[in-house]
Amino acid sequence: MKFYILTLFPEMVMQGLSTSIIGKAAKKGILTIEAVNIRDYTRDKHLKVDDYPYGGGAGMVMQAQPIFDAYQAIRDKIGHKPRTIYLTPQGPLFHQAMAKEMAGEEELVLLCGHYEGVDERVLEEIVTDYVSVGDYVLTGGELPAMVMVDAISRMVPGVLTNQESGETESLEGGLLEYPQYSRPREWMGREVPEVLMSGDHVKIQAWRREQSILRTKKHRPDLLKSADLTIKEKAFYRVNE
Repeated sequence: MKFYILTLFPEMVMQGLSTSIIGKAAKKGILTIEAVNIRDYTRDKHLKVDDYPYGGGAGMVMQAQPIFDAYQAIRDKIGHKPRTIYLTPQGPLFHQAMAKEMAGEEELVLLCGHYEGVDERVLEEIVTDYVSVGDYVLTGGELPAMVMVDAISRMVPGVLTNQESGETESLEGGLLEYPQYSRPREWMGREVPEVLMSGDHVKIQAWRREQSILRTKKHRPDLLKSADLTIKEKAFYRVNE
């Protein structure tokens, strides 16, 4: 899978994505991550990529031409119009199901805005998806882009050494992950739950499922409304409301 990140700060993006699991996958060739410097495509002799907004107001607006030319270079390189995501609080919230769906793409372009925004005309011309990572404002789209690349990459086959971990971790099926334990068996007076020591995998799976439901109810009850629960589990949830 190939990611192209349109940004004014390519070093920031590449440093953040060149380590740990994502960096290893890129070195193996499972992923390609390319930060495209929008400033390289400006036609301004002073390398400006922004200007004052028409109609007045505070701040500056990123101009359409450098962004479009950077995008066009990517399009010419891959030979077709790619799915292009604009990172903005105006979009729907990014979630696990969205990450899994986007992992099916061969290429993704992520546009990182800055200043007071981006000229609307280039958004209309190139953007296919508006996505937000939260209801707050950041100084730019680089951090959201890195969040998305990380989450999407984990769903790409071969990126995780244990593929099961991508399928059973937090938010899979709409539930939070069950509690995890490792050695030692007792730590500061707290013991590992006995069921996990039993070797009975059926009981362990049942316990983990129950714990996921209870943990979701406690920390993210909003998720239970759309979680993938059986009729029995839904009844269990209602009884314990």
